[in-house]
Amino acid sequence: MRSSTKLSLKGHEPAPSAADKTPRTDRGRRTHRALLDAAAEEFGERGYHEAGIARIAQRAGAAIGSFYTYFDSKEAIFRALVADMSAQVRETVAPVILAAPDRLSGERAGIAAFLRFVRQHKALYRIIDESAFVAEDAYRKHYVDIAEGYAASLTRAFGTGEISEGDMQVRAWAIMGMNVFLGLRFGVWDDVTDPDIVAATAAALVSDGLRSQNPLQTSPKQP
Repeated sequence: MRSSTKLSLKGHEPAPSAADKTPRTDRGRRTHRALLDAAAEEFGERGYHEAGIARIAQRAGAAIGSFYTYFDSKEAIFRALVADMSAQVRETVAPVILAAPDRLSGERAGIAAFLRFVRQHKALYRIIDESAFVAEDAYRKHYVDIAEGYAASLTRAFGTGEISEGDMQVRAWAIMGMNVFLGLRFGVWDDVTDPDIVAATAAALVSDGLRSQNPLQTSPKQP
């Protein structure tokens, strides 16, 4: 019987099946990681339509054959990159929030962590924004997954008495929206302003809102 195992180029890891291109060895995982990092640079600099598979492989120091061992096409690696960057955001920010002594302190620490992440991964915004047109389902999944996790953590914080009652889905999307634009302004466009100062101001808005703390100014204005 003819073997169904594919043989790759000499010196490369045997290719996984078309249905499963997950790397199975340490070497394969390193190559896969290098290709994703190279794709982030290529897509971040050139955009999806001008990016090229050959340049991605060259940036990664890998052969074209290695690229196709793990990805079927440019769209395939782009989709994988969106999922990877989304996971990196969650894995960077969530532990910081959970490690804080209370949820409101966690919000401040999480915003600062996100700003620092963006400064180290400035291609994030271009890649995620382009995914709205190249892979809309991946774009939607990026935000929905983050929002679901955020809402769940807010619900847990309410259960422990750390925050007030409210619609946690609405709160999650509202805080995410704020963070997205803070990341653009103070992560992509500005890498000088202290992230902790930005985070403290934003976290105060989350915890205190816009209501005046002066009791003389709390009554509604008369027409």
